[in-house]
This record gives sequence, C-alpha cells and structure tokens, in this order.
Amino acid sequence: MKKQKLGLVYGVSAYVLWGMFPLYWPLLKPATSLEIVSHRAVWTLIFCIIVLAITHALKSTLATFKRPKVAIKLFLASILVSINWLIYIWATNNGHVVEAALGYYINPLIIIAFGVILLKEKMYQLQWVAVSIATVGVIVLTVDYGRLPWIALGLALSWGTYGLVKKQLGLGALEGLAIETMIAFIPYCGYLIFIGSKGEGQFGNGVGLTALLISAGAVTAIPLLLFNGSTNRLPYSTIGLLQYITPTLTFIIGVWVNQEAMPTARWIGFLLIWLALITLAIDLVRSSRAVDDSVA
Repeated sequence: MKKQKLGLVYGVSAYVLWGMFPLYWPLLKPATSLEIVSHRAVWTLIFCIIVLAITHALKSTLATFKRPKVAIKLFLASILVSINWLIYIWATNNGHVVEAALGYYINPLIIIAFGVILLKEKMYQLQWVAVSIATVGVIVLTVDYGRLPWIALGLALSWGTYGLVKKQLGLGALEGLAIETMIAFIPYCGYLIFIGSKGEGQFGNGVGLTALLISAGAVTAIPLLLFNGSTNRLPYSTIGLLQYITPTLTFIIGVWVNQEAMPTARWIGFLLIWLALITLAIDLVRSSRAVDDSVA
C-alpha cells in the first residue's frame, strides 16, 4: 500500500474511533465520570509502557523528566487533558452528546484565536469570515440553550490549550501520552484505591464491566497511535479536513441514536457553525495549494 493511502487509512480510522466514543463510555455505567477517567489514565499508562518497552523507547521517554521546563509543561498538559476527558465523558453519559460534538466543531476556531492572540499569527480574510459566522452561530445556540454552551466551550478551550502546550513541546504522540498519564497516575490510582476500599468502585463488579474498564486504556491509546501514523504520511491540509469526521459522527450519535432534542434554533446554530467550517476548509485547501506551488 502506498504511503499516502496507508496514511489515509490510519487517519480515517483514528477519527472514526474517536467519533464512536459516545457509544463506548455509557457501557461503563454505573461508574462515575471521575472513575472512568481514572481507569482510562491508569490503563493507558500500562498500555503505553508496554508499547514503549517493545519499541525500545521507554528509557528515552523517561529521560524527559530530566528536563524541568518540559516536565512542567507536561504537568500542565496532563491537567488540561484530564479536564477535557472529565467534561467529555460526563457530557456523553448525561445526554449532552450534541453539545460535545459542538465543542470539537468549534475547536479549530479556538485554535485560530489562540494563534492570533497568543502567537501573533496573521489571520486571513476567509478565516475572519469563518470566525465571524461561527460567533453568530454560538450566539444563536446560547439563546437556544438559555445559557452559554459551557460544555462545548469547556471542551474546545481545554483541548485547544492542550494542543498549544503540546505544540511547544514537540514530543511524539505516544511518548507525550505516556508521560501525561505517568504524572496523573498517583492521584488517579489513589482515587481508585480509595473508592475500592469503600466498596463504591465498579472494578471487579462483573467480568464484562471490569474488562471494559481495563480496555479504556487501549481504547484511548490506539486512535492516538493511528493518528500519529497518519500525520507522518499525509499533508497537513488532509489531516485538517479529516478532523471533522469525529464531531460529525458524535453529532449523528447524539441526534439519531440518543434522540437528543434539536429544535429549529439549534439547527440554525449548527448550520452556521458548519458554514464557518466549510469556509475554513476552503482556506485550508487554498493555503495548501499555495505552499505546494511555491515549493514547485
């Protein structure tokens, strides 16, 4: 299989798996969101250590702790991704899958805002148009919900900030994930031991549920490995377009599987967000072609 086709398979697989998560997390009930996130962190670390040991990358990964500035940023990344997972799992297990999808739809717009405000990047005309349309969409959704879509904004802001921190680190996906979960291991493992000692934990309460809790590590790590494989084989513009697979599948699950309410105003808000994303996609393709032409 050619390099680009293999990258496309990896990329589509990663985003499809991420998009199907709202079908997986409810299977872990009656475990609470915090217990699920704790199991996800503990078993992800074990999975990462096994893979790193097989690929002879464990020693170099652990050496990262010898660089204090990097370790501090990874500590921050660990907190941000924990916040993101807590919000996301709580939302998917409490009837807010559509709003969670909205969070990942507006994430590219948050990244653009971070680029302009924090990194002093230039925003192009189509990007201004996209951000303006999306702002109107968020206002419409705010009026419809009767509140700010805090789940969506919380997901977008935490994931966007997490991405900004990881961009500055420049670590491999698996190495970064391993260190993040290593940092979070003690509090999460301590929490699991605490609720287990009180008889409130779900681990061990049935073979099926226990297996699902353990598999949370692989379920989290495998899409990330696939994504990492795709980024090494595909142009950035292709990755940028593929990312919309995840919130689209999440949205479909929320509306047509979970039967969440979608009044007219909410449809209008989402249509505006989609229009903004189409505008961004056009800008992404154009800028990619311009780079290719300049290289040629």
